[in-house]
Amino acid sequence: MATTLSLFWNLSSASKKERISATVKLVNSLEKFQGQHTPKPEVSPGSEDDEENIGPTDGLDVLNAHDVVYSIRRLIRGLASPRESSRLGFSVALTELLSRLDTVTSAQIISMIVDGSKIQGSMTGQEERDVLFARLFGLATVIHSGLLVRQTPLLTSPSSATNSSSLESYKELVNHLLVLAEKKSWLRECAWWTIGQAIDAVIKSSVSWKEEALASTLEVVYEREKDVWTPETVAITLKLQPAMPKHDWKSTLAPTFKDSAILAPANFSSLGRILKETPGDDEWQQSNTGTWKAQLHYVWNIIFDNFLPESEPGRRRNASFQEFFRVVVDETLFGASSSPERKFWGFLVFKKALHRVDGTDLPMLFTKNFMRSWINHLSHKDRHLHKISLDVVKDIQNFVQQNPELGYTLILQLTGIHGSQQFDKLTRTKTVESILSRMDSDGIMNYIQSLLEQMDGSNNDAVAEEAKKIWIADQFTALVRNGAIPKREDWIQFILNWFTVQGLYLVKKKSTKGLLAALRVTPSSPVSDDFRRICRGKLLGCLADLTPSTVSQKGDKAPKEGSVDDESWISKVFTVVDHLDKDSKHVTSLSEPSQEEQLLLQQAHEIIDHLRQVDGEMREAARGVELLLLASVLHRRCASLDDDEPDAGILETCIAAAATMFFTDNKSKNRRTSHIVSQPDSDSPKPIDMLVDVLIGFLDKSTSYLRAIANKTFLCIASAATETTIDLIVAQLERRNPSDLVADEEDETESTISADDDEDAECSDEDNETDFDDGNKAALELRMKIEDALKANGAEAAIGDTDEESEEELVDDEQMMAIDEHLAEVFRSRSGESKQSKNVNAQREATHFKNRVLDLVDIFTRKMPQSRHNLRLVLPLIELTTKSGNDERQLSDKARGILNNRLAKLKDPLQEVDQEYAETILDELHVRARKAHSSDALATLSHCNLFICRVLTNIGCEKSVLRLYRESIADFMTRKASSLNITFFKDFITRYPALGWRLRDDILDTSPKAINAYRKCQAFQLLNTILTLSTSAGDSQDVLSFILKLHTSVLHFIDSACDDQVSLSAAQIKDLFKLVMLGVRQTSKVDSNKQNVWDSGAWRTLHGRLAASKRFGSSTALLKLCSQVESALQAQHGKQHNSIAAKRKAEEVEAEGVPSDAKRKKKKSVPTSQS
Repeated sequence: MATTLSLFWNLSSASKKERISATVKLVNSLEKFQGQHTPKPEVSPGSEDDEENIGPTDGLDVLNAHDVVYSIRRLIRGLASPRESSRLGFSVALTELLSRLDTVTSAQIISMIVDGSKIQGSMTGQEERDVLFARLFGLATVIHSGLLVRQTPLLTSPSSATNSSSLESYKELVNHLLVLAEKKSWLRECAWWTIGQAIDAVIKSSVSWKEEALASTLEVVYEREKDVWTPETVAITLKLQPAMPKHDWKSTLAPTFKDSAILAPANFSSLGRILKETPGDDEWQQSNTGTWKAQLHYVWNIIFDNFLPESEPGRRRNASFQEFFRVVVDETLFGASSSPERKFWGFLVFKKALHRVDGTDLPMLFTKNFMRSWINHLSHKDRHLHKISLDVVKDIQNFVQQNPELGYTLILQLTGIHGSQQFDKLTRTKTVESILSRMDSDGIMNYIQSLLEQMDGSNNDAVAEEAKKIWIADQFTALVRNGAIPKREDWIQFILNWFTVQGLYLVKKKSTKGLLAALRVTPSSPVSDDFRRICRGKLLGCLADLTPSTVSQKGDKAPKEGSVDDESWISKVFTVVDHLDKDSKHVTSLSEPSQEEQLLLQQAHEIIDHLRQVDGEMREAARGVELLLLASVLHRRCASLDDDEPDAGILETCIAAAATMFFTDNKSKNRRTSHIVSQPDSDSPKPIDMLVDVLIGFLDKSTSYLRAIANKTFLCIASAATETTIDLIVAQLERRNPSDLVADEEDETESTISADDDEDAECSDEDNETDFDDGNKAALELRMKIEDALKANGAEAAIGDTDEESEEELVDDEQMMAIDEHLAEVFRSRSGESKQSKNVNAQREATHFKNRVLDLVDIFTRKMPQSRHNLRLVLPLIELTTKSGNDERQLSDKARGILNNRLAKLKDPLQEVDQEYAETILDELHVRARKAHSSDALATLSHCNLFICRVLTNIGCEKSVLRLYRESIADFMTRKASSLNITFFKDFITRYPALGWRLRDDILDTSPKAINAYRKCQAFQLLNTILTLSTSAGDSQDVLSFILKLHTSVLHFIDSACDDQVSLSAAQIKDLFKLVMLGVRQTSKVDSNKQNVWDSGAWRTLHGRLAASKRFGSSTALLKLCSQVESALQAQHGKQHNSIAAKRKAEEVEAEGVPSDAKRKKKKSVPTSQS
């Protein structure tokens, strides 16, 4: 027993692993003891038993070892323990032990469990609860161990053979469980579930008393539940009916159920009321199930096993389950009168059924009442069942992730007759979007086809039909824009083709094959002009989304859909447009270009064909120009249909630039394109500048399509950019006065008005009056202000009076002067408001435009990191960073990001740098740094300064760098208003230690001229950094001479502080002492000749002065640090003295004719011989 006692403790552990381990060890040990045990020949009824015995007549000692008997009794007693997980651990150990013992009977164990779990009158509520659970768990161990139906007789029985189980013990167990179920309402379901486990054990066994046991169970169950049907009796009935087919179930189930099979469709209505568990006046609703709980009753598992068995797919009854789900779940649990608690159960049933039904039967779960309740509770967070509704959404998403082929079926239900086309909008979730992202490409294609099937034109309501078409267009756009949806060329091309046909063409004749047939576009489906305009806009929007934006991606790699090497989506759409233009039999183009425009388009097509043949280094640029031409032609066509006059000069400029850029050197190409563009003059702009100017114009537009095309095209042609190209881009970032922008707009407006003067002159007076009456609110407001001014000055009666005499009587000269002042004030305020509003709008538009231009700058720095033109970007970006206002914060942050993360971190050196220009930029950076108004601006200037220093040092121009830093050091030391800080110089010294060493004397020489002691201390901090990083860069003699100067300067500085000539704190002097200690260490490293650089006597004197000082004498830390400096100097002098003495002795030995090395070797060899 000593070997098993320690194992009982771990049975109560909270760790499942420890409990199982203790169970295995305990059972194995007891099984070994039982194998070594010899049964007793006889047991006297009056014999004394072990003190641990529950009763003297349990009979366990006859056939079982003492340790086994003790363990059984202790395990039964431990079931009532409230400690941690005792009930779990002890029940598992008891179950496993009973399953291995052939020397106990079910009657013995049941008797011990019942005796050990009796309720005493003195027990508290918690103790009573523990005892009841102990009985429940104990009876469950008899069932789960198989002891209840074991047929093996007891081994070595002292009397006649005794069976381990019997009908009487089964009846006793069932009766105890029924009593337990009635004892407490919260034990009812658990007790009945255990009865079901006993029934299952009997049904699966081959005991001789099986039929009697089932009959007795039937009798006792229905006698107790004669007038009341509960979910527990339904569960027992579902277990007994298959096992007792000959029983008269019709009389047993009557009158509650009409059919003898409890799961027959005729019984669903009654079954729903029972499973709803709602107390009422009806007999089947008088239940004693206790309070509501958030878990489903176990009867639902039995019902699902009957309808949809997972182990036997051939026995699935899908049709019956569909009717069951409609009646019992949808109409009962989700009924209009159902409480939130019952609807909660309904959601749990749905989640359970979701993983049971087949894919083809999935729609039967999305019933009317369920969808209504689900959508309602999803739409607001304050609804009672919002959380469980979200859990249903997560289950559906996980289900689609595991079965992507069923995503299409689910979307049809969510957007179908019981759902809503605006499901995501109503529920304020992204359920449909998330399902689409988890679907495979085939499912996406099926979904697209199902959307097109809804455009059958059967709806007589034109407004509803138009709304449905717009919704379908929105769904197509969402598919393209959702980045989580797996993209495949077939369905993307399908959507683009559909938008192209709907937006650009009129279908004349139905096609049975080809593109129109696949798109399900027929002449019978009328399309409004508004819908065509929407399709054109969505076509361009989808192309913008499919054109990769390199600004938001890492690296220069782009997705395959929009890569330069592959055919772009715009090119594919252009191919479809060409095909449809030639198909005059079935479609007609909505646009009718003029003869001049046709010639221009023909020229564009010829240039595009030539660009596709360009190869070699210019291939990428040619692809970019091709993309620009295709996009311009397509945008021109769409704009002409939207009553938006396209700019013909853009396409002409692109054609001329492409012809000049790629074909001027090819004679054959020149002959073909001679009618397109003339030879460029020497003063004409470069073709790359012409193209970039067009791209800048695109960025000024409000469409994402043109902006995406501009960014993508510039990515392709960035390698061909020149200085003038970068200057053109940089010019757009210049800060202009908002009033100048407004003036430019007014000039354009005036020119437009002057061009229409003749047409306006033809307008009649009646039209003018109408225009005045229909004026905007601003004009009416101005008129009201004028009237108020007249009324305030006594002219109220004269406003509407037309008689001249009355005017003269009512208004005198003084009143007229007052009126003039008020009117002038009104007009001035009106003019100021209008001007201020225009300034704000112009400034906002200019900020957005510059933000887009910065995208081009970012693209160039990524694409061409080694280009010398990057230098031309530094000052304009600095201008944006340092001089942008609060309303331009995003612009300044973006410019700062390009400077800090792109230019300042370039790894490869720039090529073919203009030295003079780089020096000019560095000079400007230092000038700006000396006058910087914020630490952020100074940090950005420092990063750019290091970048330019790297450029100059790579080409060997260190002198210019050092000159500017010397000037900045002097400014920092001598000018109080200098914005420079110590970090500006530390960054340079850290990045370029060799150049920092060359600034040592300048810093030291300038320090006495510092405007205050704080700046002088900062100078010594810089010298500390230089000594730490840069002494290896200098000659030893230079290092020693500099340290001598430093020694003198520091000593004099601290002396002046002791004399109160300079105000220094103890912390500042500590920093100076640390600098001295660093100098001592550096001297010992480089002083090979052991020259005496430091004057230890002077520092000894300084120590005395500090100790005598009223200000510093009380600082023990300062005096201790000074003592350390003094000790270090004395130690260094001692080493120097020893070195000189050794050198003199060596010289004397050599004079005697004995080499010093030989003498040292001889001295070392003497101890060795003695040993």
